[in-house]
Amino acid sequence: MKASEARTLSTEELEEKLDGLKKDLFFLRMQHATNQLDNPIKINQVKKDIARVKTVIREQQPAQAGGQDA
Repeated sequence: MKASEARTLSTEELEEKLDGLKKDLFFLRMQHATNQLDNPIKINQVKKDIARVKTVIREQQPAQAGGQDA
């Protein structure tokens, strides 16, 4: 997932996507631990996708709060 794709989604959709990515990461780690994972690079890709989604969620929070400084 690219950051531009993530920015088109709403916060609720991003939260759902984040939950799904975290589950994917869990299952990938389990497969890696049991030597059933064919492509270990997939773990890093999912981690980066999680970071992208979290970044976009964080970018959207101040916009939803009306631009108030904390």
